[in-house]
Formats: sequence, C-alpha cells, structure tokens
Amino acid sequence: MKKKTLVIGASENPERYSNKAIKKLKQNNHPIVAIGLRDGEVDGVKISKEVVDTNDIDTVTMYVGPKHQASYFDIISNIKPQRIILNPGTENAEIEKLAQENDIEVVHGCTLVMLSTGQY
Repeated sequence: MKKKTLVIGASENPERYSNKAIKKLKQNNHPIVAIGLRDGEVDGVKISKEVVDTNDIDTVTMYVGPKHQASYFDIISNIKPQRIILNPGTENAEIEKLAQENDIEVVHGCTLVMLSTGQY
C-alpha cells in the first residue's frame, strides 16, 4: 500500500538524509509532500517552505532536530497522520506527547532502512 508521506526538513543537498529519503520514497512510488527551510526540488518533488497539500497524509517523517520542531507541531496536529517516524537525532518527548494526544503512532526508526527492508 502506498503511503502519502510528508518529509519535514527536506533539503536539495544530496548528502542530507532527507534528500535520500525523498529519492527512496519516490523509487517506492509513495506520494511525497516536502517542506524545508527553502524552496527547491529533488527528483521532481517540490520542496516548499510550508505545506500546500495536506490531504490524506499517512506518514510524517521527521528530519528536523528537537529544538526546531515546535514550529511544525500545529501542522502535524492539523494533518493527523497515522504515524510519525522520528529518524535518528529527531527524538523528542514533546512531539511524542503531541502524537499521543492526537492518537498518532510514533516510530523510532530510519525511513531509509524501513523502505529498504519492506517495513515501511
């Protein structure tokens, strides 16, 4: 099943894990919405500074460190995704509390590994 995914912290820099995740999500035919600090594009996926398409987002994958996550809490609350993947380095008690209050599953994992092993 294809899961529409919001990538928070998307980057055009090919060295960034968010960039690699966008490419891997695309290879696996998952629809992608990407937001980052600046507008851009990765393999035809537009990166914008704010979420434009919030319909039917199943998964949020986080690539922003804890001290910069608070600005995304309202977006996540409004979207109400099925799950949030907290990639290594993004773990945060506040976002987990927000998820619990909104019945959103929290996964401590790596989107790239999950896609590679069929656990996505």
